Amino acid sequence: MIIDIFLPLSLVFIMFTLGLGLTVSDFTNIFREPKAFGVGLLNQMIILPIVAFIIVSLSGLPAEMAVGMMILACCPGGVTSNMITKLAKGDTALSISYTAVMSIATVFTLPIITGLSIVHFMGADVPPINILSLGITMCLITAIPVGIGLLLNTKKKKFSSSFEPIASKISTVLFVVIVIGALASEWDAFIANVGTLGPSMVILILTMLFIGFKSAQFFKMNAKRAVTVAIESGIQNATVGITIGNIIMNQETGLSPLSLPSGVYGILMYLVCLPFVFWFLKRKR
Repeated sequence: MIIDIFLPLSLVFIMFTLGLGLTVSDFTNIFREPKAFGVGLLNQMIILPIVAFIIVSLSGLPAEMAVGMMILACCPGGVTSNMITKLAKGDTALSISYTAVMSIATVFTLPIITGLSIVHFMGADVPPINILSLGITMCLITAIPVGIGLLLNTKKKKFSSSFEPIASKISTVLFVVIVIGALASEWDAFIANVGTLGPSMVILILTMLFIGFKSAQFFKMNAKRAVTVAIESGIQNATVGITIGNIIMNQETGLSPLSLPSGVYGILMYLVCLPFVFWFLKRKR
């Protein structure tokens, strides 16, 4: 029940909540801050999938888990990256703008990269996948809820301002329930594979945090923007990864092998990213 009904509906609500916190200016900021946006989007849309591909190719992960990591690498940052950016005293507005644009962009990029990854890593064992159908599904569970939330925030500002804080708390609880519930339903598989997936996940997160931070510094961004680019480069929406992995495998109960990397990542990202945040805050003093 958690996976086949509760999970997609929860993701829709989480993305709707994200939309409630957005404004039209979050999308148009890309034209006002082209350098900051260009570096961040390059990291997320191009460098992250390439780094993930290199890591899974060298790590010898089973084919389905390799695809699962590629799915994760195509996911947007989501509210998690926004919250961590705020905790790190980064540029929260820039983080939200990244999330807004990436939530739309991944409707196109995730199905394409996922389709290519499945063919490359799984070969003859490839499950039937319709890239157009997957793109439509992505639109239904991510872009449209974000759009509805944005529309409400634009047309019904008073309602969205009062409901958004409540919705954000509910979304956080839903995310925790999704990760814990999904892992609990496949605990044996999680324990059996965390040793295999863990090192690759940690390397991926650390590598992208480093690339994000250094690329921002290279283009002479201030500290607030550098930490924001780093977090947006290294943190992905695990809920999207879990949902898409299960949809592709048509799995009705538990975590599918394609979703397992996102389930593991949902826990590890905090264990890796929070020390980075504390390091950055201490560095600023």
